Amino acid sequence: MAPEKKSGEKKKGHSAINEVMTQEYTVNIHKRIHGVDFKKRATWALKEIQKFAMQEMGTPDVHIDTRLNKAVWAKGIRTVPYQICVLLSRKCNEDEDSPNKLYTLVTYVPVTTFKNQPTVNVDEN
Repeated sequence: MAPEKKSGEKKKGHSAINEVMTQEYTVNIHKRIHGVDFKKRATWALKEIQKFAMQEMGTPDVHIDTRLNKAVWAKGIRTVPYQICVLLSRKCNEDEDSPNKLYTLVTYVPVTTFKNQPTVNVDEN
């Protein structure tokens, strides 16, 4: 038999979503835009990167850096890079009007090769 759950008890722990942190990821754009029309591929890729950042960092507010935008659009609307290395930084929101207290900044990281590229926690220093 399965062990019984005690009702009324909740885990009291520290949520990692409320921390300010930075991580480096390699995003496989190729699998995320498979089957998309040629004239929509670059815009779709940026939306998928934004969705990836939202999922990984747990913040609904995502800002994309202009260098990342230029890197995705570098070869045109049709020929989007297969993979791209990005830096996801969860930061405090200084905008007092915003309902979210944290936002994610997505920046481009230029790399020579994508082989054996793990997800890395980056120090803010």
